[in-house]
Amino acid sequence: MELLSDFLKLIIPAALVLYGMYVTVRLLLEREADRYRHDTKTRYTDAVVPVRLQAYERMVLFLERISPNNLLLRLGNSSSSALELQQRLLQEIRDEYNHNLSQQVYMSQDVWDQIQTAMNEVITLINQASGDIRPDSPPLELSKRIFERIIQKDKMPTTIALKAVKEEIQTMFM
Repeated sequence: MELLSDFLKLIIPAALVLYGMYVTVRLLLEREADRYRHDTKTRYTDAVVPVRLQAYERMVLFLERISPNNLLLRLGNSSSSALELQQRLLQEIRDEYNHNLSQQVYMSQDVWDQIQTAMNEVITLINQASGDIRPDSPPLELSKRIFERIIQKDKMPTTIALKAVKEEIQTMFM
């Protein structure tokens, strides 16, 4: 019996020390894992956030560049006929779109759909306005028709998409 008592006197403190060591090591490992997760998240944020923000900036620039006002200011005087101006405007939109196509990876599907809708509305606006006039009309006539259609709709085709991009930037980065 005395042997059992002596054995328990040795085992119980050893078990308590072992349990204390187990708890301490487990806490240390959990803290280290938390630190590693935090460092990984920080590195991810440092690498990805600037790229995503740049993608949003590029899409804002795209929408501004394809807005009829800016398109006509850049290309309005460079054509000899309405048909040529129409073709140049549509080519400029396609070139801008193709240049920025990869940016969709960094934004939500809803915002990307809004951007595509805006682009399609601008293309439709240009095509409808060119359908109102003869192909050999002066380019200024096409410009006037485009602006008349914008005034009739009482909004720029790119306004809604620009708002959607800005709202998504606000929700993600602010």
